[in-house]
Amino acid sequence: QVQLVESGGGLVQTGGSLRLSCAASGVTISRYTTGWFRQAPGKEREFVAAIRWSGVMPWYSDSVKGRFTISRDNAKNTVYLQMNSVKPEDTAVYYCAAAARVGRAADPREYDYWGQGTQVTVSS
Repeated sequence: QVQLVESGGGLVQTGGSLRLSCAASGVTISRYTTGWFRQAPGKEREFVAAIRWSGVMPWYSDSVKGRFTISRDNAKNTVYLQMNSVKPEDTAVYYCAAAARVGRAADPREYDYWGQGTQVTVSS
């Protein structure tokens, strides 16, 4: 049984930092493309970042490029999202996802497995 469990969310002030974790079980993340998405109230799920199974050339949305960093620890089977210089518009539930094969990393339909999400709230 595949499980993705996010953690690390919480309340942070504008300009602060937060690190999200996504611990995987039942799947070896080094063989998957893993991504982070977010969904704010009343909005569609939005792509944030993704990292290939090879670990090279991660993708980022324009809204987080230069502020967020996706990384992976294969030994811990865990993916991270380091969030720096956060803004109120980063407030959302953040989800991690894994895909065996990805044509377009920003498309949530490409992903096979999803976590339950972790809330991030940025206060102004």
